[in-house]
Amino acid sequence: MEELSFMNHNVRINEAAVNRRAATLQEFKLQNDDALAAWLLRAVTFIDLTTLGGDDCESNVARLCRKAKNPISQDILHLLLGTNSQKKITTAAVCVYPAMVPHAKNTMDTIGSNLPIASVAAGFPSGLYPLETRVREIELAVQAGATEIDIVVERHLVISRNWSQLYKDTMAMKKACGEAHLKTILAVGELGTLENIYNASIVTMFAGSDFIKTSTGKEAVNATLPSGLVMCRAIRDYFAITGRKVGLKPAGGLRTASDAVVWMNMIREELGMDWLNPHFFRIGASGLLGNIERSLLELATGHKEPTFIPIPAM
Repeated sequence: MEELSFMNHNVRINEAAVNRRAATLQEFKLQNDDALAAWLLRAVTFIDLTTLGGDDCESNVARLCRKAKNPISQDILHLLLGTNSQKKITTAAVCVYPAMVPHAKNTMDTIGSNLPIASVAAGFPSGLYPLETRVREIELAVQAGATEIDIVVERHLVISRNWSQLYKDTMAMKKACGEAHLKTILAVGELGTLENIYNASIVTMFAGSDFIKTSTGKEAVNATLPSGLVMCRAIRDYFAITGRKVGLKPAGGLRTASDAVVWMNMIREELGMDWLNPHFFRIGASGLLGNIERSLLELATGHKEPTFIPIPAM
């Protein structure tokens, strides 16, 4: 195997310590309803609103795009924000299959939105396709209007520690993205060890990934706090070496408002406030937005008088 100069092949991770830290992070709670409402409004802006169903069609993709532009009802925003309720809140992006990108692009143009359009590509969700096929799928998605591409690594390259091939393949797919951002899915639930998660993170970041992402959402085990914590540490180490910020995207398993808050706090504590914005933190979710909206409605209607909450600075 070709040696990669940036690799530390002797990485050892204390799993018990990682689990203890993750358990501490899981206990994070906000102290009052006003703070919770502010954090949840901020969480909405991190969501890649996603539909990846085999029955996706033009109409449900159009609904997805319209919801992404106006994710929280004006009634709720008015109750929470008062005169500031006209402040624009959108999700971070929409995420669809390559064949649905033209429909998303057409809807975005129709409704006058410039929200990013992300497309899973490169043999999602398995990644087990010839590299030529994966590269061509990326190229076609970008040509159709995708501005972000979510690829998935071949897990066997990580399990066998074939870092050289993983590096070369990721570089080829990054090149195929052109100006589109590359989000690389590690499928952490199928990588076996925390060391594999860390090393796969490092390799794909050096190969040009703009984000590393936990999961496809199709695995039995998706985003977990221990895996996210290891990925945060890899991002931090990579930044210390290169000075380049890479984003994190948990996907799969984040279903509740409290899940979103816990992950946001982990980003704040492990990477810092510079990462707590849509340029460097995303949440891949389909059902999370509905749960957040219900939580915001409960917070809004639970106040005896409307409370005007400033949205944290982006």
